Amino acid sequence: MRSLLMAAAISLAFTLFLTPVFLRLFRKWGWGQVIRTPEDIANPSHEAKRGTPTMGGVIFILGTIVGYFTGVYVSGEVPALSSILVIWLMVGFGAVGFIDDYMKVRSQRSLGLSGWRKVIGQLLVIIPFGVVALNFPNTFDQTPASGSISLFRDITWLNLFVFGAILGWILYLVWIAIIGVATSNSVNLTDGLDGLAAGAGVFVVGAYSLIAFWQFKQSCTVVDTEALSGCYEVRDPFNLAIISASFAAGLIGFLWWNAPKAKVFMGDVGSMAIGGVITAMAILTRTELLLFVIAGVFVISSGSVILQRTYFKATRGKRLFLMSPFHHHLEMRGWPEVTIVVRLWVIAGLLAVSAVGLFYVEWLTRVD
Repeated sequence: MRSLLMAAAISLAFTLFLTPVFLRLFRKWGWGQVIRTPEDIANPSHEAKRGTPTMGGVIFILGTIVGYFTGVYVSGEVPALSSILVIWLMVGFGAVGFIDDYMKVRSQRSLGLSGWRKVIGQLLVIIPFGVVALNFPNTFDQTPASGSISLFRDITWLNLFVFGAILGWILYLVWIAIIGVATSNSVNLTDGLDGLAAGAGVFVVGAYSLIAFWQFKQSCTVVDTEALSGCYEVRDPFNLAIISASFAAGLIGFLWWNAPKAKVFMGDVGSMAIGGVITAMAILTRTELLLFVIAGVFVISSGSVILQRTYFKATRGKRLFLMSPFHHHLEMRGWPEVTIVVRLWVIAGLLAVSAVGLFYVEWLTRVD
């Protein structure tokens, strides 16, 4: 517990107090937000945000790493493979976003990596993640990930390797790639209003920290025989709780400067990193399908874009929303930005609490 609290505290302090230092560097390097011209964007009021320092995701990525390793080493712990995999996906997806941001800033245009190049970059990160996560068992023969699709835990009859090793590996890598690409791009779509993605990310990653901590308390390697029916076959759950708590705390510190009116934007480097952490936590805590509830606000954003495009094509030019993602539709309806952000935070919190509640109820049904 001491390492968890220390990691979170250090990460929070890092982003809360060192962000102004980074902002001076970002301004010196010319890392200012690029906004499309009023002719190209449906909401010209966003023009006022031009020049605000961007790529702030670098700050909470560094804060998370510093917080995690400091907390672990000071407490005499050893970094676990599962938490290293979370860091890999956070940094790897963040790097893809950084390249996209840097291309925009350098050219002073809102065009960075094309959609397919971004997806290819994400695949280059998540495929090694998947390979390592299904290898290197510990002394209890546990690997960080599993070959089964999961909800509250592995669903044994949805084992992707039932048809053999070769097809199993293909299905497994495709499955986690879908989760990673969909999640990171959903967070990226949500990052359109000051503080929206960061605040929602706090609730989502915080929920995963609670889930991982409960899995640690109810691990099959430590519980007594009476509780074995409800124990969790999850590797390194305490380390997963530490890294996710460190990340959530880093987001809170960053949110101090990102809340309306934002002094810094996270950029694609930040939104992609959030997506990477959520993806890793969903896979490694064996709660992949529960992700749809925990990260419901991000699902709403990507879902509204899909619905808008589908409806537009089906009706040959008609629109379901005034603008997608959905939060921009609310803007076009005249909702103040702060109102939209706070209400979506509330929804994110309710969904995260509901998911944790469902997770706990499933455990109760097994031990009663």
